[in-house]
Amino acid sequence: MRSKRGQILVENLIFIILNLAFLAIMFLFVIKQGAGATILEQTYAKQISLIIDSAQPGAIIKINMADAKEVADEKGVPFVDVVSFNKNSVTVKLSKGGGYTYTFFNNVEVNSYVVEDVFYVITVDRKMKSGGATP
Repeated sequence: MRSKRGQILVENLIFIILNLAFLAIMFLFVIKQGAGATILEQTYAKQISLIIDSAQPGAIIKINMADAKEVADEKGVPFVDVVSFNKNSVTVKLSKGGGYTYTFFNNVEVNSYVVEDVFYVITVDRKMKSGGATP
């Protein structure tokens, strides 16, 4: 009988230790993600997309991305590569991974460039038709 009691105690103790280790790892992961590049990538991609959706052709938008520059510098990503556009989507990349892509609905041509080291200037122009004429 004694061996069964001791075995149950050891099993419960191991179970509790493993659960505490798992919770500690999960807590550290959440803290790291909350202050890291992932949240900033999502935030900037969504904000830029919403701004483009509400912009008229000919609009010039200047965005202060100082906190994104700090994270990109820490992760070794050149600041000029942080924001990119492909058709109707914007990708914000603050780490060596793939970044975060978000689409916008406005059918416009979008370009961006860096000024003053921490600002992105985004220009919104009319999309050219296949024949080369403006709509």
